[in-house]
Amino acid sequence: MSESDAFQAPWLAVIGGSGLYQMAGLTQTESVEIDTPFGKPSAPIVMGVLEGRRVAFLARHGIGHTLSPTEVNYRANIYALKKLGVTRIVSISACGSLREDYAPGHIVVPDQLFDFTRSRARSFFDDGLVVHVGVAEPLCTNLSQRVMKAVQDSGATVHQGGALITIEGPRFSTKAESNAFRAWGMSIIGMTASPEAFLAREAEICYATMAHVTDYDVWHTSEEPVSVEMVIRTLLRNTEVAQQALARLVNELPQTEDCTCQHALQDAIITQRDRIPPVTRQRLSLLVNKYL
Repeated sequence: MSESDAFQAPWLAVIGGSGLYQMAGLTQTESVEIDTPFGKPSAPIVMGVLEGRRVAFLARHGIGHTLSPTEVNYRANIYALKKLGVTRIVSISACGSLREDYAPGHIVVPDQLFDFTRSRARSFFDDGLVVHVGVAEPLCTNLSQRVMKAVQDSGATVHQGGALITIEGPRFSTKAESNAFRAWGMSIIGMTASPEAFLAREAEICYATMAHVTDYDVWHTSEEPVSVEMVIRTLLRNTEVAQQALARLVNELPQTEDCTCQHALQDAIITQRDRIPPVTRQRLSLLVNKYL
């Protein structure tokens, strides 16, 4: 990497969840500490080179997994990646399956989200600046298709589409809850996609999820209920697949790609411009200046 390359924005950021706390294959790495108006990210962001291209990695739950799903500072994480110039994020996460055909060890690239959390800051916008961002399709279609192909080419069993419901956690579901989620038509269950994906949309960053099925939650009568040991065991088996898929993805991504995600705020700001408090406008300038 040349000296000029060191100042290039990452082509891609990877947010690693439970069981994925570092990214193998990165070379010429450095840790970057970033401050944001929302505090510090979960961990220093690791910058490096993968397949000859700049990539950033962030451990969602912190070094040593010290942050519960509720405690993760999602706003700081997404804002910090935006500050680095990231335009695409792939989330690597564990999930439980709410369908018989989405079996442990499989990977799912969902296309829908259902936010069932209760105690999280869900938006960057407050204090006199109101924004209504569109999330009918909450996950980037373009990036999700590329992730899907990369996982397929790595030889894993992968499913395209499905609704991912995010629960508050940190506890796992009761059987009554799990069966209710199945009745609602949910496909997989996790604890971190919301509000992470919605914040990425507010930041105009393309966002896709590579969800690793670790268990059948607690609804399946002939399977063992979910446990931490089960989650980690399955994720460790899938780590190599994830790394191969990410390398393929990075290698095939175009340097620039126009996407509707990158214009999400264009018609979303409803507050009259002259009524936006200067302090709020300054605090969120990274996100809104191009429209104000």
